[in-house]
Amino acid sequence: MRPFGELEAAVMQCLWHRGEPATVREVLQDLTSSRSLAYTTVMTVMDNLHRKGQLQRQMEGRAWRYTPVRSRAEHSAALLQEVLGDARDRDEVLMHFVADLDSATMLQLRSAVDAARRADVQP
Repeated sequence: MRPFGELEAAVMQCLWHRGEPATVREVLQDLTSSRSLAYTTVMTVMDNLHRKGQLQRQMEGRAWRYTPVRSRAEHSAALLQEVLGDARDRDEVLMHFVADLDSATMLQLRSAVDAARRADVQP
């Protein structure tokens, strides 16, 4: 999985922020508050994201309604997993990652690891 391009990321951020399925026109309206875009450009990007498996769509009337396949958190976790999977020395990558965390984030990570362990142990 490759990171999103600039416009792909903007479309995904829009859809995650909305929290509900949206048409190309609705996404275009949200995005044009900060930049000038053509309908066909946004349509192409959303179609590409659908073909890449990042968006699902359902026909409503004459327009597709698009929804992200994964939440923002699930997508971010998948990117982290990919980085770890590509690493020659996974331990070294993890050590550098953890060394750069502030104490609050370290506590969050520790809590997440503990919760994952508890979930793994339960029947």
